[in-house]
Amino acid sequence: MAYDLYVITDEKIGLGRSHSELAELALLGGADCIQLRDKEISGSALYRTASLIRSLTEDANALFIMNDDLDIALASGADGVHLGQNDLPVPEARKMVPGDFIIGVSVGSVEEAIRAERAGADYLALSPTFSTTSKDDAGDGHGLVTLGEIASATRLPVIAIGGITRYNLRSVIAAGAEGVAVISAVVGERDVTRAAAELKALILAAKRDETNV
Repeated sequence: MAYDLYVITDEKIGLGRSHSELAELALLGGADCIQLRDKEISGSALYRTASLIRSLTEDANALFIMNDDLDIALASGADGVHLGQNDLPVPEARKMVPGDFIIGVSVGSVEEAIRAERAGADYLALSPTFSTTSKDDAGDGHGLVTLGEIASATRLPVIAIGGITRYNLRSVIAAGAEGVAVISAVVGERDVTRAAAELKALILAAKRDETNV
């Protein structure tokens, strides 16, 4: 199960392209995981989009994670759901899902990370790692020190999200991130496939360097 390059689709940032088109282009570039996040479309439209992305990720042997909407995740056959601190508690979500269902949790501190691990989360996302304009309610970045502390305090994979670019990616991996989640750095580019491929190569190179230290 790889979280190296975790791409979150966004139609507003995606230069007029649909969630499914962005997902397909990112998968062609080597994305390991696609997350669908849309707070504005109807439930029926979200389900149709989720089902299409589920099909694309299956063909690409990649993960599909639904943001927040556990019912859509289950109905579409998604691999998992990503929950925020104000969403359904992990233990309650765990009661409703199959045994191999992935539950990711956004955290902003070591305390939240430990609590999420104990509650049964499968991976953590430090959100936001750096300040970002891609998500209006993200808040200030928590930084590399917090990322490193969380990575050291938990056995779960930690994903860095928020303000990740090709220029700070190496420092994020060095701090202990298992992978990076991006929006603008991939779906905001004209050539989504190329942007994904370049980031994936940089991630793998950074992880190789850390392994050889």
